[in-house]
Amino acid sequence: MPRSLLVVILVAALASWAWRAHVDNAEGQRLAALVQAGDIRMISSETCGWCTAARRWMTEQNLPFEECFIEREARCQAEYEALGGMGTPTLVVRGQRILGFDREAIARVLAAPPARGT
Repeated sequence: MPRSLLVVILVAALASWAWRAHVDNAEGQRLAALVQAGDIRMISSETCGWCTAARRWMTEQNLPFEECFIEREARCQAEYEALGGMGTPTLVVRGQRILGFDREAIARVLAAPPARGT
């Protein structure tokens, strides 16, 4: 492979990475402006890799969230079972259950206008 082609591929990959970081940052800022303390609760498990990814993402985006662990807290375990206990993380975003780490679903719920009477 010619060296110039390798350089072009490398530059394109770096530009793509930089653009994605910019878009993620802008989305995080938009969401941070919409979320308030108490809007997001995450039910986690100590061995859940997706819980770690969700925690990291919400922390990086400055989204306030509460978290509990089903192995440590009976109240958390009871809430998890009441929500169907289908897997972790289980997020409750403004009262809506989201199973798994789904950034788009979190953003959709946060961007939706508040329900009447709340």
